[in-house]
This record gives sequence, structure tokens and C-alpha cells, in this order.
Amino acid sequence: MSADRSLIRVASVQFECRPADKAANLAVIERFVQQAADQGVRLIVFPECCITGYWFLRHLTAPQLDALAEQLPSGPSVRRLAELSRASGISIGAGLVERAADAFYNTYVVVTPDGGVHRHRKLHAFEHDAIRSGNEYTVFELPGGLRAGVLICYDCNIVENVRMTALLGADVLIAPHQTGGVRTRDPHLMGLVDRRLWDNRAADPAAIEAEFRGDKGRGWLMRWLPSRAHDNGLFLIFSNGVGVDDDEIRTGNAMVLDPYGRVLAETSRAGDAMIVADLDPSLLTDAIGRKWICARRPDLYAALSRPTGNERAARELKFEE
Repeated sequence: MSADRSLIRVASVQFECRPADKAANLAVIERFVQQAADQGVRLIVFPECCITGYWFLRHLTAPQLDALAEQLPSGPSVRRLAELSRASGISIGAGLVERAADAFYNTYVVVTPDGGVHRHRKLHAFEHDAIRSGNEYTVFELPGGLRAGVLICYDCNIVENVRMTALLGADVLIAPHQTGGVRTRDPHLMGLVDRRLWDNRAADPAAIEAEFRGDKGRGWLMRWLPSRAHDNGLFLIFSNGVGVDDDEIRTGNAMVLDPYGRVLAETSRAGDAMIVADLDPSLLTDAIGRKWICARRPDLYAALSRPTGNERAARELKFEE
């Protein structure tokens, strides 16, 4: 347990999700929650769609997607997360496919020990034609006083989304992803990790971990992730898949950053892993990003909310990158 009770201990987990095997994925979540409880963690963050699996979703028929999806908050996975949260005293964030009355959503849920269930629907969804993009930002208070916001993967790539989340009062950005090692046409952006390196990771961990630390993983993240924290005066908890995700290899790189964009904890391990960091709320008061927000001149920014005519859905852009 942290000696300084003013600090808030958080954890970020990377793990290799099994496609369509919710029982196995929830068992992994339960194991890491127990480890986190033993270390005095108060908030644990798991990856995008880690309960259902992620990139294989695009191959499913609509009935198959429907069979995998769950209603919220009444679905069995969220009920199990809620039980874990109450038993452990830890707020837990995890992702799945939500079935709603009007559509399916790529949804991230944060449950709190007091029974709270907070839902964020990905704003820039592209995983399946039947999965719709959400239309609301998500900011709420965590036990202990900090306010958390949630943005899922591609949501974080759009700088306006992070700024809006900060303007709504978030102190901590929960950022669940399934990224790194992404197939792309752009020679300056990630690229596939050789599956053979992953399969040989036990014999040669250095080779795969070098890829994870390079431009397909951490190198790409460090071009933009610290600025999201720094420019908005936020703590940022980055959680990611790792290992085989359909025809791509996720690069993990679980990471926690402070409001100055400094890395508090991270891993390049080629496998399931949890990192732990203590957040110091006193850093928020004078964070330079918060001062810059106070210096904004909203009267100059009307063009930000006017369409340019160049807007396109993330689904279209994703397969051009």
C-alpha cells in the first residue's frame, strides 16, 4: 500500500484477449484484479473490447455479433465486473460489445465499488458495419475524488475529443486501446509485426520486445500520447491488447503518464502484464496544460465546430492508413 495516503494507486493491464471467449477473458481480468487488490490499487484499467475480443469482430455476421453482445448494465459480464469491484474495493474498467435497442456499440464500462456503472460508447467506431459510433463524452467522479473521462482508441487520436473531455472536468483520462502493429499503407505509421517473432517470444524475447519498443509500438505512441496528457493537464492511463489479434500483433506498451506527459510506469513485455503507478493529485493544480486551457480564447475557435466538407467517417479513413 502506498505510504502517502494522498496518492491514488492505479494499474494498467495489457493482455491477449481470446476472440469470443468471454469466460476466459473474464478469468484473466479476475486474476489481475486480485493482484491489484494485493498491491492497494484503487483503479484498474483493461483494454478495449477485452471481454469479447476485438479485431475478429469484423468477420462476424450480424447474428453472430448479436450473440456475442450484451445489454448494459444488466448483462452477465458487467454484473461479474460489479461483483469483483465490490469484493475488491477497486474501480474496474473493461471493454465489450454492447447491444442496445437501436444498434451495437463498442463500449467501455467502468464499475465502482459503490455500485456505479459508467458507460462510454466509442465515438469513432469502425470494427463492424453494424457497430455504430457513440455521440456523447463520458466524465464521472471516481471514489476518492478524482474525475475520470474515457476515450476508446481512435477517440484519443482526435485532439478535440481529449480537449472536450478535459473541459468537462476530467482529471484522469482512461484510454483503452487495441493498437500497435497495425497494417497500414502509410510507411511512416506502425506496420505489421512478424507473427514468427511473437510465436518465438519465449526463446527470443529481445527480438519481439525490440519491435514493441520501436516505431510499431512505443515509438509511435510517444509521438502523440504524452501530448494528450501534457496539453490538457490530465493523468493518462493507457491500456492495450498484446499478442495475436486476428491477423495483427498488438504491441502492449501499457503506460501511465502524469499531467506533464511524463511516463510514471510502463512495460515493453511481450505478454500479459500489469503496471502500477501512484497518481499525485497535487500535480493537477499547477499543471501547465490547465493554465493553457485557462488562456484559451473561445471567440477565435468558431471554425472548429463548422464542417469543412472534408469530414469522413473513421471507418473510411482507417482502411486507408
